[in-house]
Amino acid sequence: MPSYTSQQQLLRRINRRFAKGVVEYGLIEEGDRILIGLSGGKDSLALVELLGQRARIHKPRFTVVAAHVVMKNIPYQSDLDYLRSHAQAHGMEFVVVETGFDASTDARKSPCFLCSWNRRKALFTVAKAQGCNKLALGHHNDDIIETLLMNLTFQGAFSTMPPRLVMKKFALTLIRPLCLVHEADLVELAALRGYHQQTKHCPYEQQSHRSQMKALFHRLEEMNPEARYSLWGSMREIIR
Repeated sequence: MPSYTSQQQLLRRINRRFAKGVVEYGLIEEGDRILIGLSGGKDSLALVELLGQRARIHKPRFTVVAAHVVMKNIPYQSDLDYLRSHAQAHGMEFVVVETGFDASTDARKSPCFLCSWNRRKALFTVAKAQGCNKLALGHHNDDIIETLLMNLTFQGAFSTMPPRLVMKKFALTLIRPLCLVHEADLVELAALRGYHQQTKHCPYEQQSHRSQMKALFHRLEEMNPEARYSLWGSMREIIR
């Protein structure tokens, strides 16, 4: 049997889980034109790498465009030159779009919610302009499980982000190709590849319920190392 280095094992593990998610949930079809929401974080940078690689060597054949949304009224900053070079290095076009929102219009919603929703709407617009039929987001396995915990805790709903969601209103299918990839592996990949961090981080990112749910999820895994798989199995119907 061949012996693999830790780096080789990491890459094999990520690629195996990535490919399984794409195939199991039917995320990519022949002729797809996919827009990636490239935020500049490790997850979207990894998604660009993995989808770019798959577009070159696997069937079905598809094309990919990467888009970065600049939220004008939130004081964070990404290195656009780096994002452009990263996308182009993996064989895809790079688009930048600016948008914003007025938080005073809905005091019931957090700045994180409003920012996320308006960024998503901007991506829908770019997808249509670029002739894309799918929008790929960088949510990984941990994100999906943490969303389940958040919805149970704050909404009393057994729901989460599905790997594939048909959005008829926008004539677009939203896909999450990293749905089976663990965040810990993406952290290692970012270090291995030397992904650049954002120039200036969002001031709200440590104030959200998601950071609290991340800590809770880690605590559950300390209690039971198989907790991730138990929670995922419990969602079998809602993630189809």
